[in-house]
Amino acid sequence: MQGENKEYNLELEIKRISKIFLEKTKDKEIQIISHFDTDGITSASIMIQTLKDLDKQFTLKIVKNLEENFIKNLNKNKITLFLDLGSGSLNYIKNENVFIIDHHEIIQEIPKNIEIINPELHEKQKISASGLTYLFSKEINPKNKKFAKLAVLGMVGDCLEKEIEKTSDQILNDGDIKRKKGLLIYPSTRPINKTLEYSSHPYIPEVTGNIKGVLELLREANLKPENGKYKNLLELKDEEMKKLTTSIILRNPQIKNQNLIGDIFLIKLYNQIEDARELSAKINACSRYGKPELAIQLCLEIPSAKKRVESIHSKYKQELITALKFAQETKKIQGDKFVIINTKENIKDTMIGTVASILSNSSIYEEETIIITMAYYNNKIKISARNTGRKGRNVREVLNRVVTIVGGDVGGHEFAAGCLISKEKENEFLEILKKNLEVELIKVN
Repeated sequence: MQGENKEYNLELEIKRISKIFLEKTKDKEIQIISHFDTDGITSASIMIQTLKDLDKQFTLKIVKNLEENFIKNLNKNKITLFLDLGSGSLNYIKNENVFIIDHHEIIQEIPKNIEIINPELHEKQKISASGLTYLFSKEINPKNKKFAKLAVLGMVGDCLEKEIEKTSDQILNDGDIKRKKGLLIYPSTRPINKTLEYSSHPYIPEVTGNIKGVLELLREANLKPENGKYKNLLELKDEEMKKLTTSIILRNPQIKNQNLIGDIFLIKLYNQIEDARELSAKINACSRYGKPELAIQLCLEIPSAKKRVESIHSKYKQELITALKFAQETKKIQGDKFVIINTKENIKDTMIGTVASILSNSSIYEEETIIITMAYYNNKIKISARNTGRKGRNVREVLNRVVTIVGGDVGGHEFAAGCLISKEKENEFLEILKKNLEVELIKVN
């Protein structure tokens, strides 16, 4: 396992590796492999614009996860650049001239053929792959400050907005980004009734996906439409905001007031101010509908993509509400501080991680509860694990212990991880997972 390196300095490593990258790509084509979530998409969007400005030849592949066979079949004559993934697959990567820009945990020794930029190697700074890719891009050309807004969008998409001031304040300053304190329900730029109806972060029982519940909550908060239209969150006065916050807490008493109020990041895209969380939701919707190229086009502000993205996002929101209802109502495997929701073919594998994240942020389950969701994916099963309150056991380690026995691929972080296993291993996986969760609980207590 790769431990923390006291000599490793993130800024110096970015400088060093960017020079090596420019030298090795002088006369070779680059193959970019990036993750399909917001952080991966924004990382790819920054990188392809950086390489275009350098007149470099490259190809781009957006993937849901890295599997051993995929890595083995990569073109060995090209420079390989992994963005927002690769740190958990070091044993499989045999190509020469490999570069990784990632922020996920490293559990293997780093081979000599790989140059890696990863904050896990130094003080485990909380910065997204898009933030790292931006710093890499700016090192190559200081004029690339124009990509700072994509780095912030990636940070928000990876739920790292609370870390922006700590490790990425310079990125925030580089971009034309507005920050406001407000209620953390998105989008903050749309009428509040619609925002509440499709609210998934946080998920509000009897309100999310329920227009009748939305109107009841708004009446309780004494919020009324003006000229037939409700205000958006940014237009609410302080007193109105307090009443709305109180009404939401009454619907879900486990939600803490301090978790509902925070920084809202507003980014200009297509010459329009947008809530970064809403933009992230649109990117994720495109990727989960198998249209990552549209998500890239959105980040590049290509005019023809805008309406198509809006259409996909609208369908995705409806499907997500249906998935959440199924996840809540279906039979679960539950124990002390863990819940396993095996949705089989009832929820798309591309949506299962989002469902796990929403439930872990909903306050339906107490802090430190491990939430594990499962969904079929061809002849495999996609598994996502989250830890409520970002406290307690390391879910990546929990999954890794099980996958070491049943086989598969694992990736992620301490409180948000996932794996992919063969469908024929379903029962064995569940049995070993349950035992591990119960044994781990005894150790913790």
